Amino acid sequence: MAWTERQRTMLEAMGLRLWAAPGAAAPAADAATAAVVTKPAVPAPALVVARTTTAPTTAPTVAPTPPPTTRPPTAPAPTPALPMEAISVSDDARARRIASLDWDALRSEAEQCRACGLCESRRQVVFGVGHPQARWMVVGEAPGEQEDQQGEPFVGASGQLLDNMLRALGLTRATDGSSPPEQRVYIANTLKCRPPRNRNPEPAEMVQCEPFLMRQIALVQPRLILAMGRFAVQALLRSSEPVGKLRGKVHRYQGVPLVVTYHPAYLLRNLPDKARAWEDLCLAASVAEGGTEHARVR
Repeated sequence: MAWTERQRTMLEAMGLRLWAAPGAAAPAADAATAAVVTKPAVPAPALVVARTTTAPTTAPTVAPTPPPTTRPPTAPAPTPALPMEAISVSDDARARRIASLDWDALRSEAEQCRACGLCESRRQVVFGVGHPQARWMVVGEAPGEQEDQQGEPFVGASGQLLDNMLRALGLTRATDGSSPPEQRVYIANTLKCRPPRNRNPEPAEMVQCEPFLMRQIALVQPRLILAMGRFAVQALLRSSEPVGKLRGKVHRYQGVPLVVTYHPAYLLRNLPDKARAWEDLCLAASVAEGGTEHARVR
């Protein structure tokens, strides 16, 4: 067997010399000897290791294993907000189940919902108010502090303004059924729970709440939907366009005419836009009565 220079160097470093067969040419470094000379004696297993062709030129040095160190626990990375269309398979199954519920079961499901973190800070679930067979359906954004306390959408100053707007059109949110069908309104929010400190809704929260709103619309079967505020617009039209660019036209939500207007809370801070909101209400009333020109339907 021919030994490479690298292998001979390794063996010499281990205290071994090569034995050459009779008649064979011995390497120059080993010509004076004809037998293995050790310094000291090496057990047989060491020879097996010495014949490994990929061994390093010097014996490896094994570093001592450092003692385990205790690291402080790290906080988990925050979960990024999900886009509106990012619904998982389990959410699809949940949405299908919610889509089969009647009014009582739907309200019970919403009151027990813990699909997002808003359940930890809410006082009450703000489900909706109005007649369940209304011709009009008003969709707002998210409950505020007073809505969270009373469990009803659009209360306080913004609710009074909305009631005045509806009353000017002969509409009411009353639930007793004393009004004719064309005057009945059902009011619901995009979110059923108040975000802390009245912050804007997060996309993941809107995704989890969307099945409730979709089922409410399916149960009411309105002739017209009035979307108030940009988060209602995002939920129903999947549009990020500002309200000012979407108002003045008739849109569609699953075949139902939809008119966009400003949220009453916004109108309380921007009084000049009340005139534009009144124009939107007149357009909505025309649509509800069936008098909308097809050219204006988008």
